[in-house]
Amino acid sequence: MRTSRLLALGGFAALALVAALAAAPPALDPQLKRALDAADAKRIDADVRFLADDLMEGRGTGQKGGRLAALYLETRYRLLGLEPGAAGGSYLQEVPLVGIETLPESRLVIAAGGEEFRPERLADYVANSETQTEAEDVDAEMVFVGYGVVAPEYRWDDFKGTDVKDKVLVMLVNDPPSEDPAHFGGKALTYYGRWTYKYESAARAGAAGAILIHTDQSAGYGWNVVRNSWGRERPYVALDPGTPRPLKIAAWVTEGFARRFLKAAGEDFDALREAAARREFRAVPLPARAQARLLTRVRPITTWNVLGILRGGDPRLRDQAVVFTAHYDHLGRGTPEGDDDIYNGAHDNASGVATMLEAARLFTLLPGAPRRSLLFFACAAEEGGLRGSEYYVRHPVIPSHLTAANINLDGTPVWGEPRDFTFLGADRSTLGAIVEEASRTLRFKVVPDQHPEQGSFYRSDQFNFAKAGIPAFSLDPGLDYIGKPEGYGARKWQEYEEHRYHRPKDEYDPAFDLSGSAAAARIAFYVGHRVAQADSAPSWNKGDEFEAARTAALAAAAAAPPAPGAGRPRKDGSPRP
Repeated sequence: MRTSRLLALGGFAALALVAALAAAPPALDPQLKRALDAADAKRIDADVRFLADDLMEGRGTGQKGGRLAALYLETRYRLLGLEPGAAGGSYLQEVPLVGIETLPESRLVIAAGGEEFRPERLADYVANSETQTEAEDVDAEMVFVGYGVVAPEYRWDDFKGTDVKDKVLVMLVNDPPSEDPAHFGGKALTYYGRWTYKYESAARAGAAGAILIHTDQSAGYGWNVVRNSWGRERPYVALDPGTPRPLKIAAWVTEGFARRFLKAAGEDFDALREAAARREFRAVPLPARAQARLLTRVRPITTWNVLGILRGGDPRLRDQAVVFTAHYDHLGRGTPEGDDDIYNGAHDNASGVATMLEAARLFTLLPGAPRRSLLFFACAAEEGGLRGSEYYVRHPVIPSHLTAANINLDGTPVWGEPRDFTFLGADRSTLGAIVEEASRTLRFKVVPDQHPEQGSFYRSDQFNFAKAGIPAFSLDPGLDYIGKPEGYGARKWQEYEEHRYHRPKDEYDPAFDLSGSAAAARIAFYVGHRVAQADSAPSWNKGDEFEAARTAALAAAAAAPPAPGAGRPRKDGSPRP
């Protein structure tokens, strides 16, 4: 789950929104209105209550609670009348993974300036080996490579020919800072800034490992989130012989520890960070060595994506689908806080799954199915690196060129009903116009991501769909709540982020007010219905980073030989009669 949320709009943008909201909403079809009015916060509350119960043990990937959650969702799909969405007439798409857990006996030592720094595991560092072996030893020179970015389109190369093979790279997270939207997205984080890219970049360069320096400001969350996410078993896709050599060590360290060993190596962290912000930066070899012994428990894991379909009613368009996603996994059982070791994940993301189920129910209340099909996809292993949606996109039920759009629900409101929502990624495609129409019809405000530097669009399951070329967005609540005093939303979010996010305290509270999740279900239903009914599928804005993937998918489908009895697909991906 992403952690950024919204601040109120100001200036001309706010005035424009007020004017838009003052206009009369478009007329609603009576049958559509009846379905919208049926959104029920009590039903959502019931699902959240069960999914976040201690019985589910935090819905951990590869743990008993994860299996129980998948079976519960299969049952809910059956009750809703959804058809099985996976192969073989099943609701469960098997996702084979490898569980990697670094054992407490592992150690990391950094030798610099005649000193040996021995960080405390979990308190100062977390580390995994990506080799999927039970023991890995590292003894390597260290190189500071700035942001670790190679981006020809921005004329940026942090390596500049430096030989980093078999070395351990020290990296900053996020993008090189910029105020120019044409340069690394300006304030908005691009994929180059994500930790996943950093490790991929190091592996492509042939490095032995990579150490990322965590700061609360750059990550948007505290060290406790890193510790709780990485200091446990993590799921990985089994290694493919065609991929780059995996890193022997993939680690995070705290800013405080990084400052200490860099100072001993004769470098100042702030000066290095300032230098790394410039295009002319060159990698800095450090008079230091990283010495590690990582002992790992390796085991095969099977988890499941849960897929249910409502078939479309238009013979020409029913092979296409709108995909709704919400990840049902959380962190399972882990490091206790007090006497509680269950990371229940009530807000993250029992709320999103329950909201998706309610949106699905609204579709079943319509007298007839929409023109396109609807796929409801409860994603596995999101917390381990978006693994379930990654697997689905590689093994889709609906091919990417026939997937019209993805609507993701991750952390819907549990503290009341917001007046405002943000739609991460909708402005990248023609989905943005449908969202604006929804805001006029359903009477809510659309507010932009006020923390674009945190790269929230790249942090949840919609990202895997976007990478495959499918227009996508993730629905987030704002901070302005109906009937609540000014500042209420900001205070609730701050309290959640500081005390509950990725911690055992993210558990069901009888005081939850799920009216905001019901509103989110209505919004997701309305936008999904509009996409499902439209003559043509959404498209990316010209020049968007994901446009090329969509173009390639449609071109490949058009060039493929048609199935017996079928014509070649049209340019928008729809099958010909």
